Amino acid sequence: MTVRRDFKEPARCRPDLVIGREELFTAARDQLARGGSVLLHGPAGIGKSTVLRALAADYGESARTVLRCSATESESHLPFLALADLFGLVLDEISDKLPSAQRTALESALTGRGESTLQRDGLALRLAVLSALRALAAAGPVLLVADDLQWLDSASAELLGFAARRLGDTPVQLLCAVRTEGQEYDRHLRASPPDTLAVRLNPLSRAQVSALLDHRGYTDLPRSTVREIHRTSGGNPLFALELGRALGESPTPPRPGEPLPVPTSLRALVLSRLEMLSDDARRTLLVASAGARPTLALLHAAGRENAEAETAQAAALGLLATEPEGPAVRFAHPLISAALYAEAPAQERRAAHAALSTAASDPIERARNLALATTGTDPEVAARLAEAAALSRDRGAPSVAASLGLLAARHTPPDGMPAPDERRLQAAEDAITAGEVDLARDIAREVLTRASVPAERVRAWEVVIEAAGQSLGEVDAVFPQALADAGDDPRLLALVHYRLAWRKLVVEGDFAEARQEAAHTAELAARGGDRRTELMALSLQASIELLMGHPLAPTTIKRALKEPQDPYVACHHNGAGMARFRWLLMSDQLPEARATITALLREVRRRGMVESEVHFQRFLADTELRSGHCGRALDLARESLRLARDSGIGLGASAMLTSMAEASGGDVDRALALAREAADRAEEDGDQMYLSRALAALGHAQLVAGDAAGAVGSLRRVRELEQGLGITDPARGRWQGDLAEALVRIGEPIEAQDVIDVTREHALRLGRESVLAVLDRAEALVRAARGDLDGALVRLTSVQDRLAKLGYGLEEARAAFALARLRTRRPGPTSYDEAARLFRRCRALPWLRQVDAAAAETARGPAEPAVVPAPAPASDALEGLASMERQVAALVMEGATNREIAARLFISVKTVEATLTRVYRKLGIRSRVDIVRLAAGRHAK
Repeated sequence: MTVRRDFKEPARCRPDLVIGREELFTAARDQLARGGSVLLHGPAGIGKSTVLRALAADYGESARTVLRCSATESESHLPFLALADLFGLVLDEISDKLPSAQRTALESALTGRGESTLQRDGLALRLAVLSALRALAAAGPVLLVADDLQWLDSASAELLGFAARRLGDTPVQLLCAVRTEGQEYDRHLRASPPDTLAVRLNPLSRAQVSALLDHRGYTDLPRSTVREIHRTSGGNPLFALELGRALGESPTPPRPGEPLPVPTSLRALVLSRLEMLSDDARRTLLVASAGARPTLALLHAAGRENAEAETAQAAALGLLATEPEGPAVRFAHPLISAALYAEAPAQERRAAHAALSTAASDPIERARNLALATTGTDPEVAARLAEAAALSRDRGAPSVAASLGLLAARHTPPDGMPAPDERRLQAAEDAITAGEVDLARDIAREVLTRASVPAERVRAWEVVIEAAGQSLGEVDAVFPQALADAGDDPRLLALVHYRLAWRKLVVEGDFAEARQEAAHTAELAARGGDRRTELMALSLQASIELLMGHPLAPTTIKRALKEPQDPYVACHHNGAGMARFRWLLMSDQLPEARATITALLREVRRRGMVESEVHFQRFLADTELRSGHCGRALDLARESLRLARDSGIGLGASAMLTSMAEASGGDVDRALALAREAADRAEEDGDQMYLSRALAALGHAQLVAGDAAGAVGSLRRVRELEQGLGITDPARGRWQGDLAEALVRIGEPIEAQDVIDVTREHALRLGRESVLAVLDRAEALVRAARGDLDGALVRLTSVQDRLAKLGYGLEEARAAFALARLRTRRPGPTSYDEAARLFRRCRALPWLRQVDAAAAETARGPAEPAVVPAPAPASDALEGLASMERQVAALVMEGATNREIAARLFISVKTVEATLTRVYRKLGIRSRVDIVRLAAGRHAK
């Protein structure tokens, strides 16, 4: 059990810790006992830290591990100090339980000795903190105690908030305190676990202030003085105790009715007590207030030779907290340090920072102090700050890097190299990485007001575009300006046109235009000598061509893979390696595809590229699923989804793939829920490409669940979407066979054959052998539905052999299952053993359950026809309508609007309108009112 020393307070000290706080203390303790978390909040000095310590002492013994951090304002600029407080003593216990990339990131953050030159996006560290808490919780309950959240360094705050929101049922509880005024605790509550109880500490009553003063030994104060203390302190226990201390030590107590001999603010009270210090002790405390984490050793290094005696004098006056077991010099309250620093003359403050700029051990702290000791511009100071920003960037603290970068820009002379605005733009890019898009956009916009250098202006426009995220349509006005600033410089034009290519793809969904834009970008980048942009553009062009079924896709991939390569592009999830993997997968080269994606996954894990890891793990799951390794695919997909939820990356795509894996090897209900989640996310984002993938997953899950009509509705919409997008390669989503099979089941063999014929044309052109085999399986069902049972059996036997040779184990098993079901329509014994064996080999549990049900049905009596009959019509008048027409007409009879029908059947409103037009023509009516009349006539009979 890891418990910091200040949790184990003597029992005799505990009664006064909650004076006046009994009810809220009980409520908070009960919340912790239920397994929840607690957030204490209130103004400075209100007693949050006191209640926090009492709760930790009372409840901490129930936890196996207790972690603690307590920040101060002077520490808030340094990354990971709070993280070091929390995990410093348990690092050895958990480090071997973390993945290599996460362990490296965490150790680098805690020790400050990271040597990696890779610029990480911070996700590795976020996941490391989450994994560390989970590892500790695996051994027993964990209590994390954090005081003064408002002073937590931004990097640690971001990491803890990230982990807190994702802990779920993990036995980790948070007990935190934050300084607030009014009700401004919402943002801290949003960064806490969902079950957190917010407890506000209000001012003490006069009786409670009196009891507090009595307990602390100020028993001789007149009641009128106590009343005045309560009024002056406003019920704030810290202010009340400080006032009581000053009055108790004053040789002449105030006369009745006379104001208290101290100002009403803590700052004034602190200053009155500072007068009791010697000049040297006051200077020592000023150096301590200027430092991030002052220690006696740091004060000595900063030239304070008598630091021990001077800090002891301050502790005797109550200005410093006594910590006999540790080297830290900690003020009794952060406001004391702030007041001391604010009252010091500017020259003395700069002298303190100058001393710390050489005494501090951390390069970031040295650079910050050097900046605060310097007035005006100074190229050396600016260079030091820029180096510190780069170090923060490498440590995975982009928000700190952005702050230091802005300081560097401020100290850079106008004619400095790099220029001030160049450093501001680097700070903006760091802010983008940190998720501070508003700050990044503001910096870029400010640079644009004065920048005249085209390269700086284009770089600023790129920040503005990047800050828009997926909402590229909101920055349409930026592109013409960026193009104008790029002029005829091919290098700058390439940067802008690369963004335009993505806009064509994401906003307009125009694959042909996006391809042309990507190709143009590659040409511009090649002319400008920008190999990285050229490779990224070629990779994008190749990916688009693959989806389009363009014949030049293999050639473009080879161009993207030519030397010289850029290491960043080579393993990026939008890079050339990824384009090659897609081509291998869609070309039925499953072993090569698996080897490629496995190597990419290994490399990004080594580099700590967590975003790419999320995507590559999902693609590996897809490869295993196609190979028929359903159990392995399900494990990978679930891990990918967990990683996506933890990191906030690729949630829709991971939910879609996990739905496919669940439908094949896990739980069909969960598959349906995940597919709907993925579709909802895509709808909200306006992402037509992933909407088609999500609906394809939904249709597949519906087919496996036995809802053929639902599958048809979902997959018809996929067909419509992909036709609109210009996606022609059937190997992309592989949904066409499912649609044809579902159509046969609901009695629509003509439409099923049309799907097969159209898809086969593209599959033949592109050489998609596995797709052709699946289409032949579906066509066998069409033949059976039309009465050609012998032809269907011959075709299915051939299909099963072809799929086995291609390595598509699950599709092979589905062919064997269809073959067995058709054989039940012939006289003689029928066996499902082969289908069961193949599904069992794939660990395809939902399909095995279908085989068991079919075998049981066969054993009970005559087999049912393989084709499920069409559902009964809503009315005799609807007999002549096709399945979709009947469904639409039936919903009209129920009073549904066109929009409601579209939503329920997963089709567009235009499709509803076109379907109704056919219904009117077939039924000889003119409007939906006539359909309602048909329903009324039916009910009247």
